[in-house]
This record gives sequence, C-alpha cells and structure tokens, in this order.
Amino acid sequence: MGKLIIEIPPISDKDCYYLQERHKPCFNYPLHKHNAFELNFVENSAGARRIVGDNIEELGDYDLALIGCNLEHVWEQNECKSETIHEITIQMPPDLFSDGWMNRRVMQPMKEMFENAQVGIAFGMKAIMTVYDRLNSLTNSEPSFHAMQTMLDILYDLATSGDYHCLSSSHYSHTEVPVASRRIQKIKDFIDNHFQEEIRMETLSGMVNMTPNALSRFFKQRTNRSISNYINEVRIGQATLLLVDSAMTVVEISYKCGFNSISNFNRTFKSVKGVTPTEFRESYKKNAYLM
Repeated sequence: MGKLIIEIPPISDKDCYYLQERHKPCFNYPLHKHNAFELNFVENSAGARRIVGDNIEELGDYDLALIGCNLEHVWEQNECKSETIHEITIQMPPDLFSDGWMNRRVMQPMKEMFENAQVGIAFGMKAIMTVYDRLNSLTNSEPSFHAMQTMLDILYDLATSGDYHCLSSSHYSHTEVPVASRRIQKIKDFIDNHFQEEIRMETLSGMVNMTPNALSRFFKQRTNRSISNYINEVRIGQATLLLVDSAMTVVEISYKCGFNSISNFNRTFKSVKGVTPTEFRESYKKNAYLM
C-alpha cells in the first residue's frame, strides 16, 4: 500500500507563484496534496488518467486543471503511449488573492473559479487553446511584474471562459462550493441530509414557496445543473466514500445511498464517474494510501 505524499510547495512568503516545466517520458509522480493552488497543464497525454479526490477521468492530448489546496490528486500513465509528455505546473500560495481584492465586482469570475477549485476543475479545449501560447511564454520568463500580469491574464481568461467543469464531489473533499441564494442553500441542505430517501420536487418547491417548474429553472440558473443531477452527485459522492473506506458490497452501498435498484446505481455512477462502482473501487485500491 502506497502513502499519500504531503508535498511542501517551494514558495516563500515573498513569491507570487512557482512554475516548473517538464519534458518527460511518463507520468510517475505519486498521489499527493499540498497547501497551494495548482494550475497544471499537460500535452501529448492521450490515454493518461487524472485522479482528483473521487474523480477519475481519462485524458486526451491536452489537459488543464486547477486544483485547490489540500486536495489529493495525481496524473497516471494508464494507457498513455507518448514518450514526449510536456507538463507545466504553476503553484500559487492560498493567500495570494486576498478577500478584499477578490470581493471587488470585476474579480467575481476569478473568485468563483477559485472557490470551485476547492473540489478541482478541468478546462475544455476552447479555454486551453485561449491561454496555450501565454502558458508556454511564462516558461521563458523570469519572475517579474510583467510575468505576473501575464499570469493574471491567463487566470482571468480561464475564469471568464465558461469552459470548465468541477471534478471531485464536495462530499468527498469535505468542501462546500458556495452558492449565493439562501433558497438554493436550503434546498441543498435538505438534499444533503435526506439523500437516502425518495426526494420529490413537490417537497422541495414547498420548502421555498415556489412551483416545481419555477424551482427547477431557478436552481439550474444558479448552480448550472438540474436538481436531479445535484441529488445524483450527492448520492454518488457518498457512494464513493463507502467504496473507498468500507467493506460494504456494491449492492449494499447502492441502497444505502438512496438508489432503488442496483442497475440504476450502476448506470448513474458510470454517467457521473465514467466507470462502474466496481471498476472505481478496483482502480482506487491501486492508489490507496495511509493517512
């Protein structure tokens, strides 16, 4: 059984960020976490696998992810055949962006992006190509005011791209992605506490004095996902914890997490995680660690 690496980022209290570029034949760094935000870019990575918290995704030729503080993550070789992997890792201290600055109106997209990064986020190809040249230019730049300007431009363009998705479930990473609306939070709190039960839209809408259709639209506008998707994310997040940390069977976990049949559980789990519950458990055993 391997051990989770607690990495100490080489960032002093006088640094804005630390950048490292690598050209390597394989992914071989172990599962790790650190008290720093990390923007990690890789190319020539088709077939590799990225694990962030309880999320596992197979990669294409390019990958760009922003990982929050103290969230375990690893890039694995998996089926990647490339021997010319290019990686750029940028680590930023957690206090780089103060609350006072991030609360300014113009900074709201970046504030939201870094809040979402607490569960990890991955960017799509459109966003990656938007910042590709500037990311590479940073590797040839000495730390300076102008280099930091470029860094901020990259982060802001990623934040406003609208082209990213969250990775790990908040249940697994013990992190809550903030939402602005009290009504939304009330609905989320109810789902978080009753995910093992059947949850009806009529019950949820009555809690916030809205019609079911109005609540569905409101929730989707504020969270960028449907209520049914959020319920499934909570249930699957709890299921991943049990798959990793318990000896319960997949069938037992299925019913404990609110699914009415094992087939529905398997189908939903694969749609969220890309693998079946059994495949997830077997894959995670390979990356198991001792705390």
